[in-house]
Amino acid sequence: MTHRLELKHISKQYPGVRANDNISLKVEPGEIHAVLGENGAGKSTLMKIIFGAVKADSGQVCFNGRPVVVRSPQEARALGISMVFQHFSLFDTLTVAENVWLGLDKQMSLADVTARIVDVSGDYGLELDPARSVHSLSVGERQRVEIVRALLTNPELLILDEPTSVLTPQAVHKLFDTLRQLAHRGCSILYISHKLDEIRALCHRCTVLRSGKVTGEVDPRQETNASLSRLMIGTDPHELVRSRPTLGEVALMTRGLDLPRQDPFGVDLRDVNLTLRSGEILGIAGVSGNGQQALMAALSGEDTRAAPGRIVLFEHDVSRASPRARRKLGLHSVPEERLGRGAVPTMSLADNTLLTRTDAIGPGGWLRVHGVRAMAQELIERYKVKSGGPQALARSLSGGNLQKFIMGREIDAEPKVLLVSQPTWGVDVGAAAQIRGELLALRDAGCAVLVVSEELDELFEISDRLMVMSQGRLSPSIDVAEATVELIGSWMSGLWMQEGAYVQA
Repeated sequence: MTHRLELKHISKQYPGVRANDNISLKVEPGEIHAVLGENGAGKSTLMKIIFGAVKADSGQVCFNGRPVVVRSPQEARALGISMVFQHFSLFDTLTVAENVWLGLDKQMSLADVTARIVDVSGDYGLELDPARSVHSLSVGERQRVEIVRALLTNPELLILDEPTSVLTPQAVHKLFDTLRQLAHRGCSILYISHKLDEIRALCHRCTVLRSGKVTGEVDPRQETNASLSRLMIGTDPHELVRSRPTLGEVALMTRGLDLPRQDPFGVDLRDVNLTLRSGEILGIAGVSGNGQQALMAALSGEDTRAAPGRIVLFEHDVSRASPRARRKLGLHSVPEERLGRGAVPTMSLADNTLLTRTDAIGPGGWLRVHGVRAMAQELIERYKVKSGGPQALARSLSGGNLQKFIMGREIDAEPKVLLVSQPTWGVDVGAAAQIRGELLALRDAGCAVLVVSEELDELFEISDRLMVMSQGRLSPSIDVAEATVELIGSWMSGLWMQEGAYVQA
């Protein structure tokens, strides 16, 4: 049988790192093939080579049995290769049809594209209204737009990068149904994910990368999470040990917090009430775009518009206090956006430590240069950050490695309150276990931790209590021992029990 895709001895060298080292891989027609590896293993580089966004130093790409040279994504799409990236590239002010049309050649009119969207979305059960503006869509619906746009090119190979990172459990099941239908019709799928359960449930084969090399090719349906982890990171992931929380004083509280949206396509915060105590982890679940970022901005001090008395930190009214003032009281935060908010792309890792850490600033404001570099080097070693050292630019790191560095920077500050958005987004299974273990250790040391995450498994693993954010409102809190995935999933739609009756957010 002719292979749909065959990579022969692909290598790619960057300054200081060999991203791909003699990689060979085969994908058959109608196969869902996973590519699994820790952060920095070379997955993204390999996908970009297939899609024409990066040129390999050596090796050969064969598509449908013949050698090809893919010099650009346009050439890839012409061959029948499409890719859906982890971060969506949609214009909020345009309609679904207009967004899809922008990603296609202009041989079809907008009316033709609209008709094709109706046909394709109907065929695959991806319900979409071509006339709706993208800003009115949920995250799951936006992902459907990206997939439908890819399907309109009639791909023979579809590459998906972390496709479930922003989806509810219900939306994940729907996506899997679509992918199985696509595969049944002959489309090959390359599936990139750190979620081992998903790979085992969905994929027919799995190629595992470690340090740019192939370490194995297996049938994931015959593997366990532990065996896949060993192939990926060379050892079993760190096992979390959770003890019962020892609750201390109220560390952070909001009282009837209302904030109008700053983004025209955002949501208003409405009557937000939460209490976070020292020595506990409070998890906040919800579909992306329901006000989580606005809440974190208000709590961290990035947004200081709250009315007096609405946000209290250790009995201090900090509603309008700056991030620096809140840090002096012991509050640190990790934003969802790594580059731009969590780190400055053009600054070194050493310099990025100074964004929130003033340990290395001496009397008179003089920097202890060696101290800054030593601090960064310690974080790199402790959190196994693959980089060119303390002087490496933040933008040179993979997303997962930058996440490890930023998380380490804030955890190492020994905060009294830590706010974290998406703590393990894009992070491999070994690093995710380490980060979760560090958060639990902080909690056991008396820190109050608030975690916003779209990973329900993660929230159930580390949280003591759970709340759900929907349409700018917070649900009542529930002890994690009493919560179920089904219950939290239904709360994500905005319907929860309050005082014996269902309340719509």
